[in-house]
Amino acid sequence: MTEKEPAIDNITADAASTASPAKSLGDPGITPLSPSHSLDPDQNEQSKPSFTVVVAIDFGTTSSGYAYSFTKEPECIHIMRRWEGGDPGVSNQKTPTTILLTPDRKFHSFGYAARDFYHDLDPSESKHWLYLEKFKMKLHTTANLSIETDLHAANGKRVKALDIFAYALAFFKDQALKELSDQAGTEFRNEDVRWVITVPAIWKQPAKQFMREAAYKCGLVSRDNPDQLIIALEPEAASIYCRKLRLHQMIDLSSKTAMNGYSPTENVGAGMTQAKEHVRRNRQSRTFLVENVIGELWSELEEGDRYVVVDCGGGTVDLTVHQIRLPEGHLKELYKASGGPYGSIGVDYEFEKLLCQIFGPDFIDQFKIKRPAAWVDLMIAFESRKRAAAPDRSNPLNINLPFSFIDYYKKFRGHSVEHALRKSNVDFVKWSSQGMLRMNPDAMNALFKPTIDRIIQHLSELFEKPEVSKIKFLFLVGGFAESPLLQHAVQNMLQGRCRIIIPHDVGLTILKGAVLFGLDPGVIKIRRSPLTYGVGVLNRYVEGKHPPDKMLVKDGTRWCTDVFDTFISADQSVALGEAVKRSYTPAKPSQQVIVIHIYCSEREEVRFISDPGVRKCGTLRLDVGGTESPAARREIQTVMQFGDTEIRAMAIDVATSRSVKATIDFLSQ
Repeated sequence: MTEKEPAIDNITADAASTASPAKSLGDPGITPLSPSHSLDPDQNEQSKPSFTVVVAIDFGTTSSGYAYSFTKEPECIHIMRRWEGGDPGVSNQKTPTTILLTPDRKFHSFGYAARDFYHDLDPSESKHWLYLEKFKMKLHTTANLSIETDLHAANGKRVKALDIFAYALAFFKDQALKELSDQAGTEFRNEDVRWVITVPAIWKQPAKQFMREAAYKCGLVSRDNPDQLIIALEPEAASIYCRKLRLHQMIDLSSKTAMNGYSPTENVGAGMTQAKEHVRRNRQSRTFLVENVIGELWSELEEGDRYVVVDCGGGTVDLTVHQIRLPEGHLKELYKASGGPYGSIGVDYEFEKLLCQIFGPDFIDQFKIKRPAAWVDLMIAFESRKRAAAPDRSNPLNINLPFSFIDYYKKFRGHSVEHALRKSNVDFVKWSSQGMLRMNPDAMNALFKPTIDRIIQHLSELFEKPEVSKIKFLFLVGGFAESPLLQHAVQNMLQGRCRIIIPHDVGLTILKGAVLFGLDPGVIKIRRSPLTYGVGVLNRYVEGKHPPDKMLVKDGTRWCTDVFDTFISADQSVALGEAVKRSYTPAKPSQQVIVIHIYCSEREEVRFISDPGVRKCGTLRLDVGGTESPAARREIQTVMQFGDTEIRAMAIDVATSRSVKATIDFLSQ
């Protein structure tokens, strides 16, 4: 009998205590435990769907929407009904991600309705209402995200982020079920829906789990039936949709041709305008037919061809590299998802910085708190001008300043806005006699520059990686992809190295792809792990191999503490359904719960949990109570899957073959 590692002493096991490995693995004290990988793709294929419709919610930083498809007609994707309200110069297929709560913190409205109602409130009243926008970024930027994380409303008051996300999902759930019921002529039940929520691929596990918790909180799905909700990664969804593109559904920037039956034009912007017109004409139907065959563009791809999807949204830019596997057209991820907070709201921040430069940060801060609705108005006016920015534009862009801005500034400073502009050293922004800020095109382009530079720098670095050589296509998707300035910069950077494709209705690409993903979640067969994951274990101490400060003597045996037992390494390929198995033994027969800390690192090679860059990121909890075992030492076999969009765990009691409740928690750190 080989000597085993000591079992967990108690529920608050620290990193030094650990699990015993499976018995057949020889002496774990001498050789660190090598992961037993099993590839059993069938085990996570869910039994045939009981749901009749897939509804995908694209919960964006700046705008959101939903789309759906019935499982019996998967080639028809229906985009949600038109929203009330809307802005000039902005297509309103999606609604702004804005939410309004009453002064006593009850949900009032979402989207245009929230924005318009808030705007119409008297300033004395509006300061009591809670208005939130662009709040999704908080999940990406909060380092220690938890269920308790707060958000700030426009009036400066704090609200629980979980409540806001739950309200927003509840709003989409009600809208979608109402639309489905109206269409079916009878009440549509939530049990018949498979829900899909999109998140950026660069989001860490806690942020994905946060979305799931919000879905449980608002009753979108229940904890007893977690498979009713799928978390989809935004660039993956875009990738799935791009495979279906017909030639008339996209623009090929590299050939400067609008591929939509119009004559080739030298100007990208004109191609885009024609494409928008084409889409607008087809928009009345709101139903998109997807080829159940592979699109024409795709037919040019051969086995092993590679392409990049660049998803440029409001908050983040997300890049994925995929390789096509024929004949089924399954996808394999070639390089772990990368990107960062380089979305279009970066341009809004630059505009805000410019206003601070002209009018003073003290005034802008005051104005935002005292006249929050007018600030929202000003940003809406900026948004529509932002969309008119183009590399070859020569005439100035006028931005309407709300009357209350002009009025409040005079009260605050004692002189006029016009005076401030004359006095400021910002020479490319002038005051027009119609009461507008007049920006010359260079001034507008300068606001885009920091954000676009970051995207281009990231793309350049990505294209230098060996996994990213010989790329055939680059798909530019997401709302920010409509920007001619961004398109132009990407073209300049790539210098014809691959073809740049922009789907029509580029802001809806992710939404449509998410529906397709919900209909067939197995389409992406191989992913890359973004981080290295593992647990702390004890190994037999080996002189010369292990550092002396890690030695622990227990019952006369020398052990090395803090050894990092790797489940999976950063950038390692994992197939869907591929499992990492470990066995754990409760310390005492009466033990009810085993809690094991999970550690992660961005580095591929990790030796000890105390190495720099290793942090505790989650807990694996095994509820072992109530399954009395005849065996002297109970062995709980845990199976973890890393090949899906979320990390999953399952466990069984080996002696009784009974299933043991296993949960992984990344939020309560």
